[in-house]
Amino acid sequence: MGEGNEKKMQENMELENEAVQTPKTELEELEDRYKRLYAEFENFKKRSSKERENLYSMITGEVLLVMLPIMDNLEKAASSETSDKAYQEGVNLVVKQYKTALEKFGLKEIETIGKRFDPELHEAVSHMDDPTKGEQEIVEEYRKGYQIGNKVIRHALVVVAN
Repeated sequence: MGEGNEKKMQENMELENEAVQTPKTELEELEDRYKRLYAEFENFKKRSSKERENLYSMITGEVLLVMLPIMDNLEKAASSETSDKAYQEGVNLVVKQYKTALEKFGLKEIETIGKRFDPELHEAVSHMDDPTKGEQEIVEEYRKGYQIGNKVIRHALVVVAN
């Protein structure tokens, strides 16, 4: 009878061990699935955030691109000679306000005169030889260029020397 009891006890212990192992394995599988799902969700949040930033930047750039010709015309009006000083001051004030408004969106002018030509920022419309100027030096600006951060909204149209 001792041998039979021992055998039954061993069988009971094996059954209990199996009963404990099964939930343990299921728990490990659930934990693994949870970790994977959490990692996927974090990646989704990062992707969504980056897409939102890119979309905002793209839309801002498109809107500002439409507004830049207005800025060009205001600057031309401000630089034209007139005998009406009050008119001239008014136009200069509008130009200043408009520039300030555009700068709030991160818009910056691309530097040109005296700088080295950079095809990422500038578009050469003409070339001239001038021994007093450096290699690929910008000597004249036809149209201002603008950028937001590192993204060029509109290339500067320039004349390059040498």
